[in-house]
Amino acid sequence: MAENGQTSRPTESELAILRVLWQRGQSTVREVHDVLNEAKETGYTTVLKLMQIMLEKKLLDRDASSRTHIYRPRVPEEKTQQQLVGHLIDKAFSGSAQRLVMQALATKKVSAEELDQIRSLLDEIQGKQS
Repeated sequence: MAENGQTSRPTESELAILRVLWQRGQSTVREVHDVLNEAKETGYTTVLKLMQIMLEKKLLDRDASSRTHIYRPRVPEEKTQQQLVGHLIDKAFSGSAQRLVMQALATKKVSAEELDQIRSLLDEIQGKQS
């Protein structure tokens, strides 16, 4: 369980569920299961159990006011990504964001459009720090 009221870091399976919910919006277990099952055969009870665990871990909220429970992510996608990247920077790159970015750019081909977006973001960040 997370400390200080913060949510736990999601596992790979939990991230798959979160991605469905971020894309679709609030959904039932059946709806999440159907989407996940398109990519990889997944049992309904497995998805149900994972979503119950995610509720306990404060990764999801649940509306139980009707017969069919509706789940929604408790934390926005961007905040979760920031948490995961922060953890990765600390654990794999000794706290160096520069080393993470250099490795990311060296590992995967980056389009000209992506490079332009990265340059714009760097200019924006540099402007805020000046």
